[in-house]
Amino acid sequence: MTERIRAVSLNSPFSVSEGPDVADAGDAQAPTRSSGGHRRPWLRPFLLGAVLPIALLAIWQFISTSGLVASYRLPTPESVVGAGVDLYERGVLYQHVAISTQRVLLGFVIGSIVGLALAAVVGLSARVSEFLAPTLGAIRAVPSLAWVPLLGLYLGYNEDSKVALIAIGAFFPVYTTVASALRHVDVHLVELGRSYGYSGTALLSLVQLPAVVPAVISSLRLALAQAWLFLVAGELLGASLGLGFLLVDSQQNGRIDRLFLTIILLGVLGKLTDTAVGVLERFLLKRWGV
Repeated sequence: MTERIRAVSLNSPFSVSEGPDVADAGDAQAPTRSSGGHRRPWLRPFLLGAVLPIALLAIWQFISTSGLVASYRLPTPESVVGAGVDLYERGVLYQHVAISTQRVLLGFVIGSIVGLALAAVVGLSARVSEFLAPTLGAIRAVPSLAWVPLLGLYLGYNEDSKVALIAIGAFFPVYTTVASALRHVDVHLVELGRSYGYSGTALLSLVQLPAVVPAVISSLRLALAQAWLFLVAGELLGASLGLGFLLVDSQQNGRIDRLFLTIILLGVLGKLTDTAVGVLERFLLKRWGV
């Protein structure tokens, strides 16, 4: 019975994954394009993906060593690596990375859970949507930095305010994307589920949510990217550790090498966490047969 519903869900407009990262989409399709005897389908996309970073690194090295840009404006790659080694040997680098990752993951999980819950209610009820959607849309338009003084006033300059700000950033991509997807689930699919006696929570969990799994994954990726963006703003709330704090501290002290190091670390960590969501995506798509 559920197999028949899943078969019908393939005709749903949300049955095709619409992940925001084109490179990752290529990674997911690589096994299909590879030949039957190719044992390393990940090698080709990995090599292609490494071309641009290596080219940018070479250009960076050339510009920084040729004198085209002053060293106080553009450090060499070696000096950036040296700054990272220095922070590592002092035992500080791990602390900055660990506390920022913890804040991002906590805020991401909280914001995503609340976003999914509200999206389910708003996406499945026209009356609730009319009641909540205008207010949530207005709150969504508030810039991230505008929340900083308010959260500091009510929650204090501690971990709670930082995680709360990150959760706000993660909430809206999940809420808006999933609510819209649920409102546009194929009506024939819903009617088929009801004909088998599903209703309420059973209809949501067995029919409607599986039909929007690709949209859910896309929203989680967007939410994770937002969480890293809101991290820097969150760590303005009296932080003494974290990549956001290191970023601001480096700028204030003129440590351009640490500034570049922090930006690179944020990019690498963001990509690693996005890859983890990509693994979850493959599992869920396989689980639901989408």
